[in-house]
Amino acid sequence: MKTVRLDKFLSDNTPLSRSQIRVTIKKGNVTVNNVVICDFATKISPETDIVKLDNVTVNNKKFIYLMLNKPSGVITASRDKLSQTIIDLVPNQFKHYDLFAVGRLDKDTTGLLLITNDGDYAHKVISPKSNIEKSYIAQVDGVAKDDAVEVLLAGVTLCDGTVCRPAKLEFLGENMVRVIITEGKYHQVKRLLGHVGLGVVKLHRERIGQLILPGNLICGEIIELEYNDAMSVFS
Repeated sequence: MKTVRLDKFLSDNTPLSRSQIRVTIKKGNVTVNNVVICDFATKISPETDIVKLDNVTVNNKKFIYLMLNKPSGVITASRDKLSQTIIDLVPNQFKHYDLFAVGRLDKDTTGLLLITNDGDYAHKVISPKSNIEKSYIAQVDGVAKDDAVEVLLAGVTLCDGTVCRPAKLEFLGENMVRVIITEGKYHQVKRLLGHVGLGVVKLHRERIGQLILPGNLICGEIIELEYNDAMSVFS
């Protein structure tokens, strides 16, 4: 069974430098299988040993899949000089991964956003060829055209020539609608609703494929998904 020095394991799997890690270990802030280890040269087995830094398990997985309940005002980018980004919300134990968003949500749009370092996964999720449904709840104003449902279901060409695939529209009452699309073009949901006479006041993504945003995931919170949960978007 492959073993590795504790300090190297932490260096490879946390954002800390080797010198910071050695100080942290000497302070007794690292445990292996719930035993405090103060010798940074201790050999561990990454496959079987559970390493914790400040009581948080250190993850050494190749690919990470995170779910964010995105708040309004946060931009879907890795860095920005003026605005808070989705990467700013990522917990420290995942900071060392080269993370990026799977698709994007507008700055004022809230809800389910996936974050990963798995490029193949991200490409498949956002590709129209995968035909994955993305479901949104929108608070709207205005008066919808009588045939709005049929118009969107037939697929539309927007005024700038953008061709949109068929979309599902459901009226939920109290100025609320659900829109389900299988692609992710620029401002697509807002533009589709505008095409049938509705303005968007608030927009929230609730589902990607069979992956549903949990009701108990508070706005701005991120959780790690198990592999099978992340893959449920393709179910």
